[in-house]
Amino acid sequence: MRLLSYFRGEAFQRGIHPPSCKLTAATPIRRMPFAPRLTVPLSQHIGKPPRPIVQVGQEVVRGQPIARTDDWLSVPHHAPATGVVEAIDLRPSARGPWTQSIVIRVHPGATQEDLWGEPRDLSGATPQDILQAVWDTGMVGLGGAAFPSHAKLSVPKQAKVHTLVVNGCECEPYLTCDHRVMVEEADPLIVGIRYAMRATGAVRTIVGVEDNKPDAVAAIQAAIDRARGTTTEGDIFVEAVPTKYPQGSEKMLIMALFGVEVPSGGLPVQLGMVVNNVGTLAALGRLLPSGRGLTERVVTVTGPGVARPGDYRMPLGTPLSFVLEYAGAPADSRQVILGGPMMGQSAATLDVPITKGVSGVLVFKGDDLAHREGLRTFPCIKCGECVESCPMGLNPSQLGMLAAKREYETMGGQYHLGDCFECGCCTYVCPSNIPLVQQFRIAKQVLRERAV
Repeated sequence: MRLLSYFRGEAFQRGIHPPSCKLTAATPIRRMPFAPRLTVPLSQHIGKPPRPIVQVGQEVVRGQPIARTDDWLSVPHHAPATGVVEAIDLRPSARGPWTQSIVIRVHPGATQEDLWGEPRDLSGATPQDILQAVWDTGMVGLGGAAFPSHAKLSVPKQAKVHTLVVNGCECEPYLTCDHRVMVEEADPLIVGIRYAMRATGAVRTIVGVEDNKPDAVAAIQAAIDRARGTTTEGDIFVEAVPTKYPQGSEKMLIMALFGVEVPSGGLPVQLGMVVNNVGTLAALGRLLPSGRGLTERVVTVTGPGVARPGDYRMPLGTPLSFVLEYAGAPADSRQVILGGPMMGQSAATLDVPITKGVSGVLVFKGDDLAHREGLRTFPCIKCGECVESCPMGLNPSQLGMLAAKREYETMGGQYHLGDCFECGCCTYVCPSNIPLVQQFRIAKQVLRERAV
């Protein structure tokens, strides 16, 4: 097992520097009240949706399992509030299609304490025990990908992991939920890191944080110092990396930290590494010792159209309309984006709920978008700006022209479309206003359908 013993602390090649717009970076996390009704979609992560184990009219308490799965690439769901199951039917989703969901009418007089789960001692737990405990929490990647965490921490038998890389970059403009978690919940983060190290067999951890978050670096270093000497499970380091978008991509972070490249079409585990988000591990650091499931998360609510921006801890299933009302966003907001402005998606309706993968809610007014909407799309002028900005070294211009001709197989084979992780750099810099990343998403969807 080859252990990379140096940190580069240098930026990866290419990328961009959009305005950070971190309006809420210095604001402590606040708790959002419970909405009268919470909608829990069964499909809110990568993989097979779980099946309901409750019935309409049934009383549930906060933290109680309400959906169970027997598929490895899936997770259970838990009641985000004490109340009664009002409906199990199709409801709108952020992606457009209606999905099977469990609607809970919240008891207004309940204390909303976590009443399910018992504290447990995992000090002598095996890696498989920890993976099962992570699975039981219903945890998925809270950075936005929503990949089941137990599957992410499960190392293939033929692989050996030496390093756990913890992603604290949060390079997307506007988003600060991970930043505030690092500052305010550094001790649970270290606890979660210890569990992840034992599950993967890693002997060290490097927490990568962009250097525009010095308070987060200091908070994590202080937590490391407090925990030093309490265990013998390996070393934990925190490393500041240069601020650049998309530093939060796991491949880019590995390149910045170690100067090594994840093979095309490959995964970090091929280099002996596993990458996890800081918010995910901090949540596991709280949930695993208590034996509880994931019922809430921290979400950044911000943008020019928000009167009270901030990072809010809110129950999963909270309606987007309730979030906007509480944060002081007008009902006629011109555009609402779930996630960051670079990789997030526009909400088709305000009836959709907050799910495990939603890290931000951005609100823009009509005046904020007037200039952008007035721009026309022009033919590619071969300026090369997209090529210079693509962190994966692809040729977005050529891919865009192939997409216009619907030559999707050529895009996927000769031009490595699969290596694109849709960061949006090419679209951001294009002077012709060509929606390149949207074209690539369509091409990938077509290729997936053809493969099936």
